[in-house]
Amino acid sequence: MKTFKGRPVVAGTAEATALVSHGGFNTLASFQHSLMFGDKAAKCGDQNNPDLYQKPMAGVALCLPQTIGSTTGGMVLYCAKAMGRSPSCLLFSEHIDSLAAAGAVLAAVWSDDGGMPTVDCLGDEFLAAVKTGDRIKVYEDGTVEVG
Repeated sequence: MKTFKGRPVVAGTAEATALVSHGGFNTLASFQHSLMFGDKAAKCGDQNNPDLYQKPMAGVALCLPQTIGSTTGGMVLYCAKAMGRSPSCLLFSEHIDSLAAAGAVLAAVWSDDGGMPTVDCLGDEFLAAVKTGDRIKVYEDGTVEVG
């Protein structure tokens, strides 16, 4: 088992299977189809992200370097959470951007189940070590176990 320490943006605990993107995560492109047309598995609709395209994002530990794209990203994350189609947690190898942070905080404040634990600054080693399908455990203090 490998352990990484990051900064908890939204503290919480989670256990989920990893879904890994090595490129920037376009929040709107990834969730748009799910939010508009009722795809409860939230299959990634961003054809420009070969790591995630057509893979279910609901309930996973979404591991990524950063988010990219539309200024609606924060609201998209909150809506995915409100509709029960969000990842279980968000794990960033780099610093989180303000839009993704806003979405994670909105989901924590406005949802009844505590939101999506979100950790950033896990480092390049984290993204190199974690593989899609790995078991992930997230702790309140920003510790992430992979294995």
